[in-house]
Amino acid sequence: MAQALTDTGSLRSELSLLRSIDESDLTWRVLGTLNVFRLLLALVLLVLFLASGDARFFGDRYPALFFATAMAYLVFSIMSGLAIRHRWVTAGPQVLAQVTVDILAIVTLMHASGGISSGLGGLLIVFVGASSLVLPLQIPAFFAAIATLTILGEQFFSQIGGVSDTSDYPAAGVLGAIIFAISLAAQPLARRIQFSEALARQRGVDLANLSELNEYIVQHLRESIVVIDADDRIRLINASAAQLLGAPGECHGMPLDDASTELAEHVTEWRKHQAESTHTEFSMVAGDDSARIEVHLAPLGKGNERSGPILVFLEDASLMNARVQQSKLASLGRLSASIAHEIRNPVGAMSHAGQLLAESKALSVEDLRLTEIIRTHAERVSHIIDTVLQLSRRESSRPERFALEPWLRDFTEEFTRTLELQEGELSVASVTENLEIRMDPSHLRQVLWNLCDNAVKYASATGGIMVELHAGQTQRTRQPYLEVLDHGHGVDPQIVDKIFEPFFTDRSGGTGLGLYISRELCELSRATLVFQPRETGGSIFRIVFADPARWEGVGS
Repeated sequence: MAQALTDTGSLRSELSLLRSIDESDLTWRVLGTLNVFRLLLALVLLVLFLASGDARFFGDRYPALFFATAMAYLVFSIMSGLAIRHRWVTAGPQVLAQVTVDILAIVTLMHASGGISSGLGGLLIVFVGASSLVLPLQIPAFFAAIATLTILGEQFFSQIGGVSDTSDYPAAGVLGAIIFAISLAAQPLARRIQFSEALARQRGVDLANLSELNEYIVQHLRESIVVIDADDRIRLINASAAQLLGAPGECHGMPLDDASTELAEHVTEWRKHQAESTHTEFSMVAGDDSARIEVHLAPLGKGNERSGPILVFLEDASLMNARVQQSKLASLGRLSASIAHEIRNPVGAMSHAGQLLAESKALSVEDLRLTEIIRTHAERVSHIIDTVLQLSRRESSRPERFALEPWLRDFTEEFTRTLELQEGELSVASVTENLEIRMDPSHLRQVLWNLCDNAVKYASATGGIMVELHAGQTQRTRQPYLEVLDHGHGVDPQIVDKIFEPFFTDRSGGTGLGLYISRELCELSRATLVFQPRETGGSIFRIVFADPARWEGVGS
């Protein structure tokens, strides 16, 4: 009774171990490889049996038994392959069933081919040894014992039948010992393989987690980053960079030229000049023409070679300029009170004195010209003071949603009448039907008046006035925009980044505050004012408005 309980406990332990077999990729790969070997073995045995005729290599003792066993073994191999491929059964029962069938089939084929002398028994070393790589220690030893007993049983059965003698027992015993030795020797290798597999799997999980962490960090960086490989394909890009370039959301592996033609051209040109500075900076227009981008290129890898991968930093120039302008605006606010008291009153006194002096009848024509100069420049200084004071105490925006086309028609008529322009010198060239914007109308009027006034002055310098207004929606974000196009000389590329700075002007008589105030007023209504050179000559100033539906009901 005690022995029976012990045997029952041992069987339960083995079944528990069998159920706990790790169904890792290694286990399924071993099963798959072993089944391929099983399938090829059955095919080869059948071919040799059918092709050898009467002088058979195998199956000469019991041909019918050999053929039937080989065919059944082939069918079992095919079914096992399907079971492994589709995971019909878990790994443990499959190993148990397959190795059991392997032992029975090989021993039967060996018996049909003349016993141990046929050499087919050596195939059991492969099947028992392979199962030792994925089974716990007790189970391979159990199969080795079954294989050894089956071989000895076959030898005993053959001897009783008179087809074998006692001389084959030593060979059967040696084969059984080899099977035992292989099953035991495979265990350390199996443990090492399983440990390596587990370690590799853990490393894979760690790498996957690290990759996800890197992706999360990159995507949530305030900086816009793009990584391109040696073939100028995008390998990594965060959402802010994709938005600046106007690239689609999923552009991993996309050629850089498809995401941004201008950036791709700059990168190609940059790669050609290996001897220049390692880091290169240039500016370009955003994908939706709503801002200017500062681009910084840095090679990755050893030696800082430009032919390899490149890290690209993209910075919205409007954001950088906004931070600078905020600092300047704060300084202007602190100075405005001093300007009002310390400069405005003396300038007013000088202007008044000049006017009184001009009324004197004793002055010559030359003296009158001097008083005119005093009055003109006093008015200019007074205008600068008024502009600065207006800027320092600027009222908050009161954005409204309204149709742009009728508003533009009214503005064009007023501007043309005020500046006494000829018909066609300022025109609304194209406006998308039913286009609506959201902005403070008084601020938009001031901005557009400044832009059109500059366009008229610069266009007149070329001998003719032709200012056009275009309005539509950007291709990617569908945000409404308004453009002012002129046919002047354009803006020198060297000063493009400075034209929105306060007090910067490239012509005499200007205060240098018009464009600066225009951009500030746009930003109050979440709009953006950008400059773009015109291909046919001249300038384009584009106002990109915020989405009116998105910001409806949101305070400024």
